[in-house]
Amino acid sequence: MQPTQAPIQQPALAPTRRRSPPAPSAHDLWAIVQAGRWFRGLPAELAQELQRAARTRMLAPGEWLFRRGDAPCGIYAVARGSLNISGTASLQEQTRTALLTLVEPPMWLGEIALFDGEPRTHDAYANTACALLHVPIAPLREWLNTHPEHWRHMALLLTDKLRTSLTALEEQTVLPAHQRLMCRLVQMAHGHEQWADRQRTHRELAVSQEQLARMLGLSRQTTNQILQELQQAGWLQVRRGRLEVMDLGALKTAAATGRIGNTTS
Repeated sequence: MQPTQAPIQQPALAPTRRRSPPAPSAHDLWAIVQAGRWFRGLPAELAQELQRAARTRMLAPGEWLFRRGDAPCGIYAVARGSLNISGTASLQEQTRTALLTLVEPPMWLGEIALFDGEPRTHDAYANTACALLHVPIAPLREWLNTHPEHWRHMALLLTDKLRTSLTALEEQTVLPAHQRLMCRLVQMAHGHEQWADRQRTHRELAVSQEQLARMLGLSRQTTNQILQELQQAGWLQVRRGRLEVMDLGALKTAAATGRIGNTTS
């Protein structure tokens, strides 16, 4: 009679875990920032100091970078993802929040406080998952004070933001809704003119209809109507949470003239 063999026990399989994508290396992030117009124009000494002092910081969607009134902590370069810059105002018991702009690669922010040492003027939080390069304020200011010839290059960050702000204010004041929205889309497609390669453009814009409406002070209904007209013209495709530019040349012409097809905005 053959001996009875016990069934062989198979080892239990460990549950598979979904691995998070590896964090980007500082080298990869700097490769993006170095393609920016401002950084590309820096003297080697200043560029090397920024790279030496910078630390990588990751933000999850919705995570705060800083809030209005926070003490200055340094300057940041956005290497991946995008940040919301917003402001708030209180009227009696109501608080209203305005989305001012989206900060995308290879843009820098935080330089105002570098100059005046005052608290943060606006709120900044992650619109999507973000990878940032953070240069702390104290060592940067100390280095600049011992190398004062480089303060001018830091000031160019301020003047560039001032030009952009004045242009946006003019558009907000004098342009009709159609033209204002098209100008903003063209600006975003060109990376806010921040790339050293001026021919570099984005086909996909990581902005929702709601965000676009809030940035331009338009109703959701008006924004949707304009986007549908641009889509019917074949210049844009409205996707979920984003927009796809199909014909940037036509969109730029329409932004300059304020005309969509046979309709003048």
